[in-house]
Amino acid sequence: MAWSTRQLAELAGTTTKAVRHYHEIGLLDEPERASNGYKRYGVSHLVRLLRIRRLTDLGVALADVPSVESGNEEARRILRDLDAELAADIERRQRMRRELAAVMENRAALDMPSDFRTFADDLPENHRSLLLALSSVLAPGTRAALRELLSGPRGDLEAEFAALDEDASDDVRQRLAERMAPEVRRQHREHPGLAELGLSSHRETAVAESVVVHALAEFHNRAHLDVLQRVHAILFADDTTKSENNDARG
Repeated sequence: MAWSTRQLAELAGTTTKAVRHYHEIGLLDEPERASNGYKRYGVSHLVRLLRIRRLTDLGVALADVPSVESGNEEARRILRDLDAELAADIERRQRMRRELAAVMENRAALDMPSDFRTFADDLPENHRSLLLALSSVLAPGTRAALRELLSGPRGDLEAEFAALDEDASDDVRQRLAERMAPEVRRQHREHPGLAELGLSSHRETAVAESVVVHALAEFHNRAHLDVLQRVHAILFADDTTKSENNDARG
């Protein structure tokens, strides 16, 4: 009894194209040909093809099939590496399922990273967008610090800043900046990475800083940006004064 390439492929649950490819790369021996020139496959070819399919179904790369079949230390290494990849993939898929479950419970959190999702709904839309942009450059430690900071109760000062009108007067902006400066100073003292987001990023500093600057500009109005610049100026002036005093005492 002999089978054609199509019949062999059907018996093994694969395609004629795959059978021909296995011939080309040396995994499957070429069979004898009948007088009419057609290939004549036997049961040994079927068994060989089923073994190849078994290994590839387990995730073994075609190039690794001969090594795995040898059963030596290289085979065990390949299988250990494959097992580790499968374990990582299972964990990734389980994490995806957990995140999908959270999304289905709360559609508003669909776009947020999982570690920011618990408090994202309490943020205004522009703050959510800003947070999403920053998440692309923040290092794990800085993300954790920002998460801790944002997960706390919202104060009146934060609400006032969020509601700041673009046409707010110079006096309103300056008073708000002066009230915000001590709070920002405290945040930087408790979470130093938040003081220089670009420098504390896992990305290239120039790239990280460009994301921070453009995101702030995109999701704040001109009054917001002006107040933030004033806060920065106040903190810089305070640092300069302290440094000069220390030099004088020294």
